[in-house]
Amino acid sequence: MRTKILFPRLLVVSATLFCAGAAIAQSSEADPRPTRTTINASGGIRLETEPTAPSAAEERRPRTVTSPTIARPAPLVPTFSSANRFDQELLTAIQSHIGATYRFNRTGPEEFDCSGLVWRAFQDIGVSFQRGPARSYWATFEEPAKDQQFKFGTLVFFSNLSHVGIVVDEKGFYHSARHGGVMYSPFNEYWLSRIDGFRRVPTQTLQANTPNAKPRTPTTTVASAEQNNEP
Repeated sequence: MRTKILFPRLLVVSATLFCAGAAIAQSSEADPRPTRTTINASGGIRLETEPTAPSAAEERRPRTVTSPTIARPAPLVPTFSSANRFDQELLTAIQSHIGATYRFNRTGPEEFDCSGLVWRAFQDIGVSFQRGPARSYWATFEEPAKDQQFKFGTLVFFSNLSHVGIVVDEKGFYHSARHGGVMYSPFNEYWLSRIDGFRRVPTQTLQANTPNAKPRTPTTTVASAEQNNEP
């Protein structure tokens, strides 16, 4: 009698274990993590997948690190103030062209060579003189007194008169450079060692031109030496 009762139960248990084995095999193929079988209090079978540690390949995989955004430094602009109206207007005119590119024989408004920037800046505030190369400004204007050499608005010449800029003060000057365009540069060792001298644009050349006017680019061809001006 007992045999008749136990035999069906054994069949049920065997069938259950067979199904569980098949499930374990399928689960192992889909998920390589180890799986264990437990029987709960009611006799049911439950499959549990054990957590595994990350593989060595995963540990060696480089992590993506987002680098912080680096802000670019703003263009160097000097601290300069003057109660003189002429100085204020000239400074405004020069700074309105900051960032313009360098190009030989151009007087703006978007491209300048060194002597073209000088000519344009003074034209913008109503000071008129003949457009020419740096050498022509050197020959045309008078040498300033020693105490005016580093006075705002004085022209400073470099490298055998092949380059010219406008003095801000003893710390630096504005110019249009081959590399960098219209910019402010400090009087560092590089520039100080290349200074040829200074000239002042006489205020008597002030004309009845409209300030900030944009006259047409003249056809005067400047000396080719300015094609190889300083940086």
